[in-house]
Parts: sequence; structure tokens; C-alpha cells
Amino acid sequence: MANIEIYTGMMCGFCYRAKSLLTQKNVTFTEIDVSMAPSERATMRERAGGRTSVPQIFINGKHIGGCDELYSLDQAGKLDPLLAA
Repeated sequence: MANIEIYTGMMCGFCYRAKSLLTQKNVTFTEIDVSMAPSERATMRERAGGRTSVPQIFINGKHIGGCDELYSLDQAGKLDPLLAA
């Protein structure tokens, strides 16, 4: 099973959609809420190449991007192999 990390924020619709897709795929993930954690937000920004928006998703340490990128991978049939790795 893949190691999935998702940086999120409170009241974020895109975060909810990304978590919903991962839940539908029956995978577990670690959620890191950066809303009230400046140090976690700084870590996210560093890992995500300067991106500051949430969600930021990592699968096995590789930066996937945000919600739109996650859904694009799924639609292209490339998400399931990543999740199975």
C-alpha cells in the first residue's frame, strides 16, 4: 500500500474532494492540517516546490499536486497503479 500524505486546510472544498476520492479508493492517508500550523505550512511549501494552496498531495514521497491533478491521474487510469505501489 502506498504512503499517502495530504496537506489540507479547514473549510477547503478541494481538500474535501481529494480526501473523498482517496476514501472511495479504500486507501488510508495521513492528513496534515496546515490551517493553524505555520511550521507544517512551511514544510508543505518546501516539499511542493513553493506551492501555497491546499491540498498538496504526496504519494510515496512524490509530489502529485492538488485536487485537480489527483482527479486527472484517476481519469487517465494512472492513479490506481500509484496507490498500489
